[in-house]
Amino acid sequence: MKPFSFTGLMAPVFTPYSNNAEKVNIDAIEPYVRMLKDNKVEDVLVNGTTGEGMLLNAAERMLVTEAWQRECKKQGITMMVQIGGAPYPDVVQLARHAAQIDADAVLCLPELYFKPKTCDQLVSYLKSVATHCPMLPMFYYHIPMFTDVNLHMPTFLDKAEKEIPSFRGIKYTSGDLEQGTACLKTGRTIFLGADTILCGAVAAGFDSFIMTTINICPEVAFQILSDMDRGALEDARKHQRELNERITSILRHGDWVTAMKKAFRERFPAIEVGHTRPPLST
Repeated sequence: MKPFSFTGLMAPVFTPYSNNAEKVNIDAIEPYVRMLKDNKVEDVLVNGTTGEGMLLNAAERMLVTEAWQRECKKQGITMMVQIGGAPYPDVVQLARHAAQIDADAVLCLPELYFKPKTCDQLVSYLKSVATHCPMLPMFYYHIPMFTDVNLHMPTFLDKAEKEIPSFRGIKYTSGDLEQGTACLKTGRTIFLGADTILCGAVAAGFDSFIMTTINICPEVAFQILSDMDRGALEDARKHQRELNERITSILRHGDWVTAMKKAFRERFPAIEVGHTRPPLST
């Protein structure tokens, strides 16, 4: 089993496009990786929600993953790849591909049409996927506002850890800190995926985060973590308010991914990430 131990900040990266989002722009990935490294971001998630993974076909997802893996290895950056959100045969293909290119870990959404109704059904689905990348650490992507799969994560985690040898934790994208905190346990990695509650989540015990704004203003998230680490709660609250105000300003320009991608283009115009694909607004 490939080792995977994580604490800190991971950027869910945008997928670069060219030609009005008709084609993935692989050439933009090298400067993108260098920019992240220069800003002390050393871990990325590819083909997640921010990366519009569900708007790419399987061939595009593999092409993008290979490009990120190639550049991340040059810079010593950890790369997790999201393989779900597709028909099951494609998920299997993406799992095998992640293993072939030696990704550091995989993240997987639930089945999105025949949705699991119980924790046992969700475990069964992920266990089946995991057989196709058995040596890679596997994480579940809990984002109920998109998937409408809103199962009790502490119960699910206990079952998944017993049934799936490669299972290591979840990406928890929910504002329900009570349930999220109940997931925390020694030996698990629970990534928080909610930018606006970083300060409160650290206070609650979270130590791993996947947040879109790490692409745009990583210095703010690093500052909040530093404030909390030295016990400067008022400073942390101040910087959290600043981050939240920035998010509110960004979201005046559209839905989450579209607006965040616009903000990224404005801060780093030399990295040609392009616009979002339909059905997202532009």
